[in-house]
Amino acid sequence: MAKANAKTKAKRQAAEAGRKLIAQNKKARHDYLIIDTYECGLVLTGTEVKSLRQGRASLVDGFVQIDGGEAWLHNVHIPEYAQGTWTNHAARRKRKLLLHRVEIDKLASKSQETGHTIVPLQLYFLKGRAKVEIALAKGKKEYDKRQTLREQQDRREAERAISAVRRRQRA
Repeated sequence: MAKANAKTKAKRQAAEAGRKLIAQNKKARHDYLIIDTYECGLVLTGTEVKSLRQGRASLVDGFVQIDGGEAWLHNVHIPEYAQGTWTNHAARRKRKLLLHRVEIDKLASKSQETGHTIVPLQLYFLKGRAKVEIALAKGKKEYDKRQTLREQQDRREAERAISAVRRRQRA
């Protein structure tokens, strides 16, 4: 009995050691030039964590604001927990981010520069704790976005051509 419990405990720890992605903001990578990234914790309520464990969240309109020496995550949508009662949370409330003082000060000074903002990139569980990856970013111009899309398309076409040549060589 004790041996079986030890095995299940070891399996659970191994599963929790990995990184379980909940939500990703692909649009941010398209719209912004990522300068620097930070991993930070979130202050959440119980129903928010349960809703996240079901894999439900959206980072699309999210942004970070430094207010009073604290970092706050705004407009991230975590839907209400279905089995929650009166203790349920508001879906788009602002949530406090857990960062070191040095990181907050650095982000505050850099985000004051023209064209810079702080956006969330990913929301995930790491060792059982909810984490968010935020980025200091600078907005891209329209021609920069088109250039990035063109480069991605060229890269895909080159990979297709290489794989086609390799298939012909095998046959």
